[in-house]
Amino acid sequence: MVRRAVVAGQFYNGTAESLREQVRKYIDEKAKKEEVMGVLAPHAGFMFSGQVAGAVYSHIIFPDTFVILGPNHTGAGHPSAIMTKGKWQTPLGEVEIDSDLASKILANSKSLREDERAHSYEHSIEVQLPFLQYLGKDFKFVPICLSHLDSEACRDIGKAIAQAIKEEKKKVVIVASSDLTHYEPQEEANRKDKVALDAVIKLDPEGLINRVEELRISMCGVIPTTIMLMASKELGATKGELVKYMTSGDVIGDYRQVVGYGGILVK
Repeated sequence: MVRRAVVAGQFYNGTAESLREQVRKYIDEKAKKEEVMGVLAPHAGFMFSGQVAGAVYSHIIFPDTFVILGPNHTGAGHPSAIMTKGKWQTPLGEVEIDSDLASKILANSKSLREDERAHSYEHSIEVQLPFLQYLGKDFKFVPICLSHLDSEACRDIGKAIAQAIKEEKKKVVIVASSDLTHYEPQEEANRKDKVALDAVIKLDPEGLINRVEELRISMCGVIPTTIMLMASKELGATKGELVKYMTSGDVIGDYRQVVGYGGILVK
């Protein structure tokens, strides 16, 4: 099965040449490359969040496989949906799913289900791929699409990912795809986003969920980020580092209702 790109020409340029040039503008060729276990990266249209996503991916030493956790914006399919076979297509070509790793993650988890429907029209995972295709060649990935889950399900999936990575003994980076505050004034978004980002930097998944609920932070990928942190800690991560933060207001100059974007490396 080939999962066709559904937001090419909308969230990012629709032809290979124009997309490659678009991504190139956001890549820092001089950035210091580091081994990381996880990252937080945004998933808006590239004109809005491309600078942050590009900054994140410019800093990482590429692994064999990425596990990409994205929120389910469409509501379709199972609330914790994994795909274990097939390829995903973008204008830059096809990326193969790491069936071995994906199958192990699925087998290790009580919560995950094989479900292509949740992925069919969801953009949060797809928009990561052009950056990875531009920067890396021979990599595979595992897509996991997540709705709102309780803490037990988050721990289950986090442990399932970590256990599978240990079993496979290959280099893997876990990507949490998330934007931050949605459609609030710049000052308020900055305040709320700092709280959320601080919890991620401290590798505090429970604190992240609690603060997001307490302050009503409209962070769409709080569940993917929570699971990324849990899995990374299980694998030995000890710290997070903020690479870049900005809002849509910083791009278009309208600060009345902005969306926040943060990029973090987990090491």
